[in-house]
Amino acid sequence: MTSETSSSNDYKQVSRRGLLAGTGSILAVAALGGRAGASTAVHVPALVIGTGYGGAVAALRLAQAGVDVRMVEMGMSWDAPGPDGKIFASTVKPDYRSFWLRTRTKQPINNFLGFPLDKDVPRYTGILDAEEFGGITVYQGRGVGGGSLVNGGMAVTPRRERFAAVLPSVNADEMYDRYFPRANAGLGVNHVDVAWWETADCYQFARVGRKHAQRSGFAFVFVPNVYDFDYMKREAAGAVPRSALAGEVIYGNNHGKKTLRQTYLAQALATGKVTISPLHKVTSVAPAAGGGYTVVMDRLDTGGGVMESVTMTADKVFFAAGSVGTSKLLTKLKATGALPGLNDEIGKGWGDNGNVMCGRANHMWDPTGKVQAAMPTAGIDNWDAGGAFAEVAPLPTGIETYASLYLSITRNPNRAAFSWNAATGKVDLDWQTAWKQPSIDAAKSIFDKINAKEGTIYRTDLFGSYKIWGDHLTYHPLGGAVLNKATDNYGRLHGHPGLYVIDGALIPGNTSVNPFVTITALAERNIEKIIATDL
Repeated sequence: MTSETSSSNDYKQVSRRGLLAGTGSILAVAALGGRAGASTAVHVPALVIGTGYGGAVAALRLAQAGVDVRMVEMGMSWDAPGPDGKIFASTVKPDYRSFWLRTRTKQPINNFLGFPLDKDVPRYTGILDAEEFGGITVYQGRGVGGGSLVNGGMAVTPRRERFAAVLPSVNADEMYDRYFPRANAGLGVNHVDVAWWETADCYQFARVGRKHAQRSGFAFVFVPNVYDFDYMKREAAGAVPRSALAGEVIYGNNHGKKTLRQTYLAQALATGKVTISPLHKVTSVAPAAGGGYTVVMDRLDTGGGVMESVTMTADKVFFAAGSVGTSKLLTKLKATGALPGLNDEIGKGWGDNGNVMCGRANHMWDPTGKVQAAMPTAGIDNWDAGGAFAEVAPLPTGIETYASLYLSITRNPNRAAFSWNAATGKVDLDWQTAWKQPSIDAAKSIFDKINAKEGTIYRTDLFGSYKIWGDHLTYHPLGGAVLNKATDNYGRLHGHPGLYVIDGALIPGNTSVNPFVTITALAERNIEKIIATDL
């Protein structure tokens, strides 16, 4: 994608090739099959639950192998503009499109200079889910493209020497020789032009972050991204509509960003073998009498209401609903007896990738800039010494804040487990906010030192009143159906042949960096093996 025009065309192509057809064909299933359990349920060779990184990889490779694939997605297709003519809402003015089935926004940074930032919004199947558990809020993308719609695009491959701690049962040589390069190519990863970065007003905040990191002796590293940096240059020059430079990120980017819609999913739909059905939430997967699996799902309206129940059968089912979605579904199916063969590792090994946020108040001689690119390009690497990699994050308010914001990924050993609560009919997570302390300590190994060197202090107004640490959230949920524990070493679920996990639920809680490249590369590895041996 190299222009605003190509970005718009990509959306139109995805819609033409399959999304609308997908909705129509699911409606046909409902018309033919009626309510759940109807004998006329449609049969598909492969069903992929979810359209995020793992699911998109599985769908593309299965289609290329000649397999017809049905993908179902709980969120919307995001291919029709709203009243403002844009697909996605503004970051600074969230509206009905912003949040998944909430009546009030729950923004990651919810205070500024003593003023609360959240606002009332109509209940709608919006793009960002702030899913609340007992001790943590998990931010997830809702829509065709999953997390790729709402993340900051930082496409980081873990350092080779750290990989054994991430996925100990996986051959690192294969990953770094074959699957990480394949994932980076498939995702459209590119690098910022450092010479341009050095002078661009929109990265003044990052240059201040670099100066402070280096003055305290920390390594400052550039990282790749899936945002089209050529497009960003044209944004800065005023030649194309602004997206990253308009602060767009957590509620979607209208231009410039290469999400899965422009990459893996577009390629999958172009094969003619893949159909995507949005606004479908899977509620049950169980062995079918004639072989394969019976899958029941609710078709939702944009208020979250259930319009009807739809049933289909599938020879193979790939769970790709994200770490939380996959883990919750499998935990429920095991506990309720729908999939009794699942083992006791289901729901375990869940972590937050050590996410913790903080802000620093800089001196007046260190302004961070009124216009800040919403796509981060660099971070502070203190993993070996202090267990933290801190993304130098933007704070795109449109005004000068003199603030430096950071999202740290840390070496946090704490792991939570999902469990079925029969009394409420819901899945619980036993994460405790106190478990964030190792993450705070790791982040402090960087920012206490920088503050001491610069004579600065932490901001206390971003995450509540007099609160330094954003320790209530994660953007990077991982685990819950861990590779080589809940599954075999390629994602096959134990006890039920033909069921697979292909997403971030496989990764045990931490990747040491932003995780989506690792999720993609692992999916490439696993689906290659599955196609070769199981089909």
